[in-house]
Amino acid sequence: MINQIFRRLIPKWISLIEFKNIPFNNQHKLFFSFPLPIVGAFVTGLCLSLLFAACSSTPTVNAPNPSATSVSNSASNAKVVRFGYQKTTVLLRAKGVLEKRLAPQGITVKWTEFQAGPQLLEAMNVGSIDIGPVGESPPIFAQAAGASLTYVVGTAATPASSAILVPQNSQIQKVTDLKGKRVAFQKGSSAHLLLVQALEKAGLKYTDIEPKYLAPADARAAFVKGSVDAWVIWDPFYAAAQEATKARVLIDGTGINKQGGYYLMTRKFVTENPQTVKAILEEIQNLEEWSKQNREEVAKTLAPVLGIDLETMKKATNRRTFGIVPIDDNLINLQQGVADTYYKLKLIPKEVNVKDAVLTKEEYAAFSPKT
Repeated sequence: MINQIFRRLIPKWISLIEFKNIPFNNQHKLFFSFPLPIVGAFVTGLCLSLLFAACSSTPTVNAPNPSATSVSNSASNAKVVRFGYQKTTVLLRAKGVLEKRLAPQGITVKWTEFQAGPQLLEAMNVGSIDIGPVGESPPIFAQAAGASLTYVVGTAATPASSAILVPQNSQIQKVTDLKGKRVAFQKGSSAHLLLVQALEKAGLKYTDIEPKYLAPADARAAFVKGSVDAWVIWDPFYAAAQEATKARVLIDGTGINKQGGYYLMTRKFVTENPQTVKAILEEIQNLEEWSKQNREEVAKTLAPVLGIDLETMKKATNRRTFGIVPIDDNLINLQQGVADTYYKLKLIPKEVNVKDAVLTKEEYAAFSPKT
């Protein structure tokens, strides 16, 4: 019995320690900033505590674990949908459509904002959220790090909404001029892929530039300060930087980006709550369709929420493509191409099979809205 307990506990803690290779928010940095011996002592102590509890004469085997019960109930009973979002998708929260749709079933929505996709998927992997939208790259890095996630629907490609920016007076005039330059971007984000693709198209290698892995807020600060020579970023950060810093667009994603992003969920949530997932996706689709026809209203809604002036918000809204697309073979093949690209460049530690995070056609049919 003792050996069985240790076999179950130790691999789980080892996997958590190995997961340190992807970006972590401050909460997780706190844990992983300790020296490994201290972490090891903590893990050993925890294992021994659980071991003694299991071997104690007091019958504790049926005692509930409060945190585990909370996570399990929120997923299986769907009393709460924990939704992660970014500034690019804040409209869904601002309009309150999910709350209105799910309230009659006694389901509430809890929102958590993230600066970028990698941080959002990190939270999903550790069980803090159930669903969230990201670009095409974050799921690849997350899968490579061992995260468990599931693609539920794609979003329309919006190539003009991302760009490589340089200071207005920069001598950099074309992508080839980035050789040897410091380029800021969020590692494992859609901006990362845009940079890789733009360099390849220009005949440069990824090793020809000096990457600076920075989250959007930190990247903007470095860009304004002159600590980096270029910045790869997406809307609304892109539009705001154009207005505030008078940044010049070196190139955007037009003619380069062929796919959009994805809404992802934990596999447990999506398989146990197909009707709730269906309701969520229907509301997302309805909002996307409404947004196509009401771009000015979208801008007016988002400007005060994001603290961006209306004209800048209109610029970001007008170059965005709205809509969702089903997960099909074409999308899976495109996403596999992204995974293969990152592996070829040695930016992820192992090959990723996108299909490992994909459901069956029958499972998708149970909740996917008609597009």
